[in-house]
Amino acid sequence: MKMKMEMKKFILAGALLAATTSSISVLAQPGQGDQDTSMSFFITSRGLGDGANLDGLAGADAHCAALAEEAGVSGKTWRAYLSTTGADGVYARDRIGNGPWFNANGELVGRSVMDIHYSNANLNKQRSVTENGDTVNGVGDQPNQHDILTGTNADGTASDLTCNNWTSNTDQSRATVGHFDRVGGGAMAESWNAAHTSRGCSQEQLQASGGNGYYYCFATGE
Repeated sequence: MKMKMEMKKFILAGALLAATTSSISVLAQPGQGDQDTSMSFFITSRGLGDGANLDGLAGADAHCAALAEEAGVSGKTWRAYLSTTGADGVYARDRIGNGPWFNANGELVGRSVMDIHYSNANLNKQRSVTENGDTVNGVGDQPNQHDILTGTNADGTASDLTCNNWTSNTDQSRATVGHFDRVGGGAMAESWNAAHTSRGCSQEQLQASGGNGYYYCFATGE
């Protein structure tokens, strides 16, 4: 009986050793679990200088790509986090890929589309930086520039306010803006993508309400 018990212990120990060795082997495989943490998200360090007239989505996307290239990041497809309306309208959430996304400092800002719209704890003043890794002025800074153009509801769908689909710089149009620092006035002051409505679409009116024509850029992973 004693010999049988010892034999069972020996077999069990061998099985445990084999399982452990197998696990270590899998974990140690080269490239296993590697993740690209290079920049795939940023706030534009500068707008186009014409209010919310970005030459439509194509112009906004091109500006994202140009800023990323200037910052030394190439080979990625960039999309502005902007919604449009009408027959060819598109939701911002459907333009940006699946994630995850990292800022210029290699910090995680969002794991997935669901994460950034229903959790989004990492989208804040500390991590929502420019393509150069710089912090944008928020509440308490001079001048405050925390309004970010989105034209988007909190869930990532299009609002009705998109400055004529990002072609208007007049004050007869409006845009939905978010607060990248998650503070300040507005109906949903803590929302990064849907805090309130701009006063207009001109550069002057965007600045008057705490913005500067900035918007978010995401790499799609394509």
